[in-house]
Amino acid sequence: MTIAVTRTGVPETKPSRTPDGTVQFVRIGDLQLESGILLPDVVLAYETWGTLNADASNAVLIEHALTGDTHVTRGESGEPGWWEQLAGPGAPVDTDKYFVVSINILGGCYGSTGPSTPAPDGRPWGSRFPLVTLRDTTAAEARLADALGIGCWYAVVGGSLGGARALEWAVTYPSRVRRCAVISVGPSSTAEQIAFAQAQTLAIRQDPHFNGGNYYGGPEPEAGLALARRIAHITYRSAAELDGRFGRNAQESETPLEAGSLAGRGRYQVESYLDHQGSKLVRRFDANSYIAITEALMSHDVCRGRGSLAEALAPATAEFLVAAVDSDRLYFPAQSRQLAEALPGGAELHIIEAPIGHDGFLTEIGQLSGQLRETFFGH
Repeated sequence: MTIAVTRTGVPETKPSRTPDGTVQFVRIGDLQLESGILLPDVVLAYETWGTLNADASNAVLIEHALTGDTHVTRGESGEPGWWEQLAGPGAPVDTDKYFVVSINILGGCYGSTGPSTPAPDGRPWGSRFPLVTLRDTTAAEARLADALGIGCWYAVVGGSLGGARALEWAVTYPSRVRRCAVISVGPSSTAEQIAFAQAQTLAIRQDPHFNGGNYYGGPEPEAGLALARRIAHITYRSAAELDGRFGRNAQESETPLEAGSLAGRGRYQVESYLDHQGSKLVRRFDANSYIAITEALMSHDVCRGRGSLAEALAPATAEFLVAAVDSDRLYFPAQSRQLAEALPGGAELHIIEAPIGHDGFLTEIGQLSGQLRETFFGH
C-alpha cells in the first residue's frame, strides 16, 4: 500500500470512485473538540472495499488499533491487509456483499489530520496539536459517514483501541449502529492501562530529539518511539508466549553473560525481538501521533458524564458481540465480561483461546468466524 500522506502535506480530496483498498480523503470541516478547542479544516483518510447498495444499508466500519492503518484487507493492488481473516471476499465480513470502510483515526499519521500535518500557518501542528478524545474521533468519523451517504452502519467492528472506538460509536450514535463487535477492550481504560500508556508517551517525550514535539525538519525521536513500542509490545504478548518462544536463550552468537562491561554485553533473544519491533515501528510511524492516539485511548471511558456503566450503555440499541482473549494481560477478560453484563439485556462473552496474549484478537479472529457469520453477517 502506498500512503500518500504520512509526515508531509495534506492532499486534495480524491474522486469518490477509486479501486478497492485505495486511500481516499474527505475534508469534514472544523471540529469542536471535547476540550472546547476548535480544530480547523479536518481531513480524514479512509479506504473502502465493495459497493454501497442503493439504500446504504450494507456499510460496515472496521476500526483499526493503536498503530494500525486503514488497509484492513487486500484490494485491487493485491497487497495483503492486517485483518484478512475478518474481511475480504468470502470472509465473515464479505466484501462481495458488504461495503467495508476503514478510517485513519484523527491524530494519526496515515493521512488524517494529526500532529505531522500542516496547521493553518502551513507548518506542522507538532506540539500545538490539541488533545483529542475517542468521542472527538467518533464525531469526526460521523462526518465522514455523512459524506459517504451512510446514515446507519450495518455493523461497527474493532479490537483493542478499535473496539473502544466501536463501543463509543454505539453509545454516542445509537441510531446509527445496528450491530457492534467490541473485542479485547473494556468499558474504560483502567489505572494500570493508563500507567503502561504513560510510560510509553514519557519514553518519547524524554528522547533528546523530541524538542517538545517540534522535531519536524530535524532529527526525530526514534529512540524514544522505539522504546515506547518495546513497552507496549510486552503488554501485547503473554508471559507464556515470550518464555516459550525465547526462554533465556542468547541471540545467535551474542553472549549476555560474557562481556567486559555492562555497556558491551550481548542480548537475549527476547531483547533482540523487542529491538526489532521498535525498529519496525520507527520506520512507519510518527512519534507525535503515537502520543496523540495513546492519549486518546487513555481518555476511553464510556461512563464519563453519563452516569453508571448501565446508565451509560442504556441508550445503545445495537446488537452486540463482545469477545476477549483468554491470555490477554493488557485488557483482561474480566473487563470484557463487565461490559457484556452491563449491556442492555446483557450479552454473551465469547472467549478467544490464544496463548499469544492480547494480539490474539488479530491472529485468532478466525475463532469468531462462526459467531460473526451467524450472528452479525448472516442476516
